[in-house]
Order: sequence, then C-alpha cells, then structure tokens
Amino acid sequence: MKEVRIGIIGIGNMGSSHAERIVNGEIEGLHLAAVADLKEERRKWAGKNLPEYVRIYENETRLMEDSDLDAVLIAAPHYAHPTIAQAAFRKGLHVVCEKPAGVYTKQVREMNEEAEKHKELVFAMMFNQRTNPVYRKMHEMVSDGRYGEIKRVNWIITDWYRTQYYYDSGGWRATWDGEGGGVLLNQCPHNLDLLQWICGMPSSVYAFCHEGKWHQIEVEDDVTAYLEYPNGATGVFVTSTGDAPGTNRFEIDLEMAKLVSEDGRLNVYELKENEREYCFRVKESFTKPQGCLTQIKPEEEGNQHNRILQAFTDAVRNGSQLIAGGEEGILGLTLSNAMHLSSWLKRPVNIPFDEELFLDELNKRRRTSQKKRNVHEVTSDLKGS
Repeated sequence: MKEVRIGIIGIGNMGSSHAERIVNGEIEGLHLAAVADLKEERRKWAGKNLPEYVRIYENETRLMEDSDLDAVLIAAPHYAHPTIAQAAFRKGLHVVCEKPAGVYTKQVREMNEEAEKHKELVFAMMFNQRTNPVYRKMHEMVSDGRYGEIKRVNWIITDWYRTQYYYDSGGWRATWDGEGGGVLLNQCPHNLDLLQWICGMPSSVYAFCHEGKWHQIEVEDDVTAYLEYPNGATGVFVTSTGDAPGTNRFEIDLEMAKLVSEDGRLNVYELKENEREYCFRVKESFTKPQGCLTQIKPEEEGNQHNRILQAFTDAVRNGSQLIAGGEEGILGLTLSNAMHLSSWLKRPVNIPFDEELFLDELNKRRRTSQKKRNVHEVTSDLKGS
C-alpha cells in the first residue's frame, strides 16, 4: 500500500488538529481523503480550511460508505466511539480512536470483541502521552524490576485548569448524557492510561468525585481517589480543573528507588540496598538507607500525536508495532469507571467491578441530565481539548 487514505469522523477540537497535521504532510504515507461532522458550522470550516480534494460528509455512515477509504480516525463525542469503531470494522476499515475509548467498559468490551473478529485490521488508541520520554523511562524502570516492587504511588495532576467559558462551549460538554463524565473522562484518560501502564491495575478504588465544585456543570471537576494494589502497595490520585496554576507531580516509591516526574524532568533517588531488607537488618532506629539522586531530562522526539498517527500508518502499511493498541483503551477507562462508581456508592469498589451496576448508575444520571443554556459554539478555533 503506497498510502493510507483516512477519513476523520468529528472535526471539532482534536479532529480539526488531526486534519491539519495530515494535510500538512506531517505523517508520511497518510492521506486525508474525507471528513464528517453532524454540525454544519464544522463542515463549513472544513470547506474553507481543508484542500478541495477532501470530501465532506454529514455523518459517519455516509463517510464509511466511501469506497476510497482505508481507515477512519474517530474524534466524535465519547459515547459514539465504540459504536462507530464497530461499524468501521464491519466495513473493513482500520481504526484509530481518540481518547477515551468510550464512556463505560461494557460498550468498550463489545468494541474489543468486534475488533477481535477482524484481526486483519489495525486498531489503535490515541494515547499520545505514551510517547512522552519521561513516562516511557518510568515505564521501563518499573517494568524491568530493577528497583523491586512498588510500595506507594502518588499522582497530583491538577494543572487541567478550565474556565466556565470552556464548559459553555458545547451543548454536550460536561453533561452526563452528552459527555458521560468530567475531568476523569475528558482530561484524565491519558493519566489513567499511564497510571495503569506504568504501575499496573489496582485491585480496589475508593474515590470522592465532587460534581460541579468549581464550575456550573453536572459532572465531576475535583477528584481524590485512594488505590490499593494486589501486592499491598497503595496510591493516591488527585485531579481537578479548578486549580490554578495547578500541579503535575507523579511519584512512585519502590523498594530500591523513588521516581518523581515533575516539570518535564525525572528525578531518580536510587538506594544502595533494598529498603525492605535494610529495615530488618540494621540495629539503629532512625537512619535511612543510603542512596544517590540522579536527574534525567529526556529529549522530546517530535510531536506526540504525529508519532501515534505515524505508528498507526506504518502498522497498516507494513505491519509494524503500534504504540497503543485499541484494545488497551478499556484499561484506563476501567479506572475512571471504578472511581465514579465508588463515589456514587460511597464505598470502595473492587476491580473488576459489576459493569451492569455501573451502567445502571450512569443511566440514572443520564435520565436527569439537563439541557444546557447559554451554549456558545466555538467555530473560529476548533482546536483544544
């Protein structure tokens, strides 16, 4: 295959950015053939800003009937991701999906089951933060076991600040029926994916999700979650869209090291011996095991979204490895669903949890979801998230 002809479904926010990077030739071997959006103003944007050869459709069904396509990029509202992906697989189209994979794990599990029936098709998730060199290094250091078992995890990710104007910029945004969640489902899918990718999946979650604490919205904009892991390790995950300037500090305490990611740097405090052995060996009360501090500032390796799209394109063309397979989208979503369910039930939730119970609780909130007033659609700048 000389080039992969792709159609983008949804050209607001990230979809428009993907369209521009593809038509600018930033992804070798990837050609933008078509776009689709339900909203007329976005189709008008496409007509004015994209080359004439890009075909414009009113919905994903018409786009996927285009016989001149090899693949689709899904950047539609969250609830639609699994449904569109399944339809694309049945049409014989490769799929790359924006985060999150969906709103609830049951629908994403069904998407993965459909993908499994079409193993000849490439299925990727837009988990571009997996290309971040700091997080890649942390993943390497934890997964190869050089520093022993994880003891504690702390991630304070509160630099997702958003204004009320942002939440008013779309009728679907920050509603249970339109978006299906708040900071956990919109801003944090990357962080939750990285959390499980680097540290593994917790066995239980006890979360406190504050809905509309800092904004006039239905969904959560402030979250604190306590995590327990199968090996006895514990963790805390804190996020918000109401803190300014906010913090992004990811700390992993292991038996022989402490890893701290902050401000684009990775600090590694490496112990000379295993703390668990030291604790029971020494005959002193207050001394700590000795060690040394190393600061690592890995170099970025190009645009992160471009790297995901390039890996996807190369996988379609020659079978090379993806950065994040589509089936992995359910993992971070499992964490956010568990946090929501725990907060709704006001108790700890084990993983795996009851998917039907989660869906019942979500649907209760969807039924009482309110139609937003004072919505202003941003069409002059379709980028952002």
